[in-house]
Amino acid sequence: MSAPSGTAANERPGPEPVLDLQPETLPGRMRHVGRDLHDSLRLWRLCWTLSWLDVKLRYRGSVLGPFWLTASTAVMIAAMSLLYTTLFHIAVAGYIPFLSLSLVLWGFIGGVVNEGSTCFTQAEGMIRSMRLPYGLHAARCIIRNIMVLLHNVVVVLVVFAIFRVWPGAQALRALPGAALWLADALAACLLLGTLGARYRDIPPIVASLMQIFFFVSPIIWKPELITAGHAWLQLNPFYSLIEVVRRPLLGEHGSAHLWPLALGYSGVLWLAALLLFMRMRARLAYWI
Repeated sequence: MSAPSGTAANERPGPEPVLDLQPETLPGRMRHVGRDLHDSLRLWRLCWTLSWLDVKLRYRGSVLGPFWLTASTAVMIAAMSLLYTTLFHIAVAGYIPFLSLSLVLWGFIGGVVNEGSTCFTQAEGMIRSMRLPYGLHAARCIIRNIMVLLHNVVVVLVVFAIFRVWPGAQALRALPGAALWLADALAACLLLGTLGARYRDIPPIVASLMQIFFFVSPIIWKPELITAGHAWLQLNPFYSLIEVVRRPLLGEHGSAHLWPLALGYSGVLWLAALLLFMRMRARLAYWI
């Protein structure tokens, strides 16, 4: 006999719903962001391989390959050194090492910031076809620019050897600054990449702003040239960020007072990046 209606057999609860339509809470968002960054760290081999592939594809078919980066940097440093030392009668031995190191360091900063605003949109195919942590695409942008930096460091070493600039053990004081750069680079990619995925006007705006910051930051000119109003220079976040790495590499002292500024700007950057990424992370796949 079939069980009559209203028996326990017909009153069994159905399966749990597949989709949870409840709004995600702040602790849940923080947990998902932490898991995303942790999974990205576990996939560092994949990230390294993809970054190296990006560099190879950029110079596919060329004779020098990625070493075109080194050649173009060397030509730019030579041309700018000749121009500025001739026009402004600057001592060559003290200016060219400063300029070469500054341009190489700024190349890394500018590359991360500019490419970070498109780190998610450029990975559109991977994001739509497979489930990977978003932090992987941000880290891919950072490692790609680290590879470019390592190619350009050769030019700096040659310039230092020609002018006999040797920072010695003082160069080790640049390691904390380099670690801060990596942390800030990740925050910048998460922040600008999320904004760039939502608003496609962000990449050209960022590129224009970075051109302005290049001229108002002490890259092609030394900060000692500003005598009146030197305190205003500290409002430039790139000033303290560059100095905590550049001064030790040039064998100079006096960057300790810039660390509170650098850490303060880094804290603001990370706070903005985490707040935005936590809120918009679930929507990134629909925006690209």
